[in-house]
Amino acid sequence: MTTTAPALVPQVLLEAPLDKERDALSMQRQLHHRIKEAILDARLAPGSRLPGSRALAEALSISRNTVTAAYDLLAAEGYVQPDRQGTRVAALSRPAPPHAMRMTDSPPSVPVIALRLERIQPTAPRADAGATLRPGVPALSHFPLAAWRRAVDRAIRQAGSAALGYGDPLGEPALRAAIARHLGIARGVRCTPAQVVITEGAQEALALCVRLLSNPGDTAWIEDPGYRGAKAAMHAGDLHITPMRIDADGLIVTESDWKSQPPRLIYTTPSHQYPSGAVLTVARRLELIAQARRHGAWIIEDDYDSEFRHAGESIGAMQGLVPQAPVLYVGTFSKTMFPSLRLGFLVLPQALVAAIQTPLEEMLRGGHRYEQLALAEFIESGQFSRHLGRMRRLYRDRQQALRHALTRHLHLPHAIAGGHCGLHLTVRLPARYPDHKIAEAARRYGIAPGPLSGFALRPMPEDNGLVLGYGNTPAELFEPLVRRLSQLIQAAEIS
Repeated sequence: MTTTAPALVPQVLLEAPLDKERDALSMQRQLHHRIKEAILDARLAPGSRLPGSRALAEALSISRNTVTAAYDLLAAEGYVQPDRQGTRVAALSRPAPPHAMRMTDSPPSVPVIALRLERIQPTAPRADAGATLRPGVPALSHFPLAAWRRAVDRAIRQAGSAALGYGDPLGEPALRAAIARHLGIARGVRCTPAQVVITEGAQEALALCVRLLSNPGDTAWIEDPGYRGAKAAMHAGDLHITPMRIDADGLIVTESDWKSQPPRLIYTTPSHQYPSGAVLTVARRLELIAQARRHGAWIIEDDYDSEFRHAGESIGAMQGLVPQAPVLYVGTFSKTMFPSLRLGFLVLPQALVAAIQTPLEEMLRGGHRYEQLALAEFIESGQFSRHLGRMRRLYRDRQQALRHALTRHLHLPHAIAGGHCGLHLTVRLPARYPDHKIAEAARRYGIAPGPLSGFALRPMPEDNGLVLGYGNTPAELFEPLVRRLSQLIQAAEIS
């Protein structure tokens, strides 16, 4: 190996003075960074000998200890190799720096990612957090922050430092018990605390269902139009997705569907279909359960906002309709509490608990322990139920105000779908008013309706419209917002 003489300090190390106003540790980092960059850029050749620590210290007017410490760190990282003659630059395999690329060189290739990720495409631009009429956002300014802060404070005081460590991988026992009791009363769900798994929101619950119960290439049925997050979870699991149409009575499944494309997983939002608002009838629920049993399929019931029923009694969950139903029940606190809480849950069928207990404990890690303990206390103390009652009244009033504004100011053909539950209304429009174009124009005014066609894998002519969220938009804004939307819709008309 060819080496250079050690007598002189390389000019590359003397290009600029070090910042001596900083402490000794910072000086060491500056020198370390300078030598490292010179090695990576090939300005210090492999095999060349660095100057002795005394010579470099004198040349830079710094402490010899600083140079020695920088050399030691470079040696530990493998940039240099000490030997009896001094310190040499190690032979490293380095890519050519960008400025060294010739015109004939190929441009950098696109990073190779998993093929399954190419199927996950954005359906609409992300809206600003404060945009009006944005679907899926609750009334954040009405959340009882003071009561929540007290619950968190009590959890920290009572649990102390013990809750700083990992908890039960399946979730805090207190929260699992509180959820099981609440679901039994409010949603008719049949479960014990042992069947409840705490997740990082509903999305992780969906991903768990896919990982635990399917293999790549299996078929999954999803509602179309439907929840985009479910599609992403199925795509990430390398599943073959079959879009299933919906009507006023919910998911449509025929006998030929079971014969031609039997599923492993079936995703549905039976109590309040997203985004149409349809309710899956009891007859269809029972038939779906019976056929799923017959074909060895699992139903994923996403009960994302059924706590907010605006007319009549709450519709019970499909999970509790018959004993031992092959239904995995998914819920979230993103709507009932607030999105950044990032807590959801998965209720497993009793038959699955023992079979997947060990994999779950290996796949999950107990976290958010103070938040989980605070939420358990929030539910058990009655604060959660009182908050839900207040929000039901607020959302009912806001929906009525939005309907009134649509009647007064949307003077063109349209039909309102759903509305008996949840935080949004869906307004269907004739195809000559393209919803993506309208939604894009609305965002320039701080309005964020969801284009209905963006929720469909195979858009049909009737999948054209706007999904209007009223949860986090004050009622007094609806009339001016709908007037503006009406103008934008008319401007988008295809002649």
